[in-house]
Amino acid sequence: MNKKKVLVIDDEQIVLDSVRKIMWGEDYAVETAQNGREGIQRALKNAYDIVLTDVRMPDISGKIVLREIKRAKPALPVVIISGYATVQSAIQCMKLGAANVLEKPFTPDELIGVVEEAVAQSAQAVPDEQGLIHEREIRSILERAATDARFAGQLNQNGPDALECYRLTQAEKLALLTGDIEWLEQYMGILAPEYKNVLLQKL
Repeated sequence: MNKKKVLVIDDEQIVLDSVRKIMWGEDYAVETAQNGREGIQRALKNAYDIVLTDVRMPDISGKIVLREIKRAKPALPVVIISGYATVQSAIQCMKLGAANVLEKPFTPDELIGVVEEAVAQSAQAVPDEQGLIHEREIRSILERAATDARFAGQLNQNGPDALECYRLTQAEKLALLTGDIEWLEQYMGILAPEYKNVLLQKL
């Protein structure tokens, strides 16, 4: 029987070593990456059954890691690893397509339980649409954020909660909340400067 493959992305070596030790004993093959960019490259190049990523890293956030992996491999489950100070960000990631949140420090049973549940659920889930299909809604959001400072602040602070009343896919929400101008312009054409200014605040 082939081992399930796990990719762990975290800038703390102690976390990488801990996950590797625990999961190896449960018959999982574990690979690691010490920053978000390396993690994305590995996730897109190789086949994994699940990815675990820290929500906050020095180079790029776990939210961007989630965005890039889900865009290329929408069926691949991504679990967010969170410290106490970043729990709110991790919960926001769940609303954007993450399979679950694993809070540090975690026990072996907690880690194994989260991984096994996420892998099992992904086998039955229908992947979310990854293209842009709600252009009118997105333009409305950008226009509102460009002219309404209160709404722009809500987008920065609350992310997915500020978008609840809009009909958007998780991919579209991730693009807006991570300032992915390049991806949006692939579908919408060149964005107005005031729209770009809204998105640049997300980078």
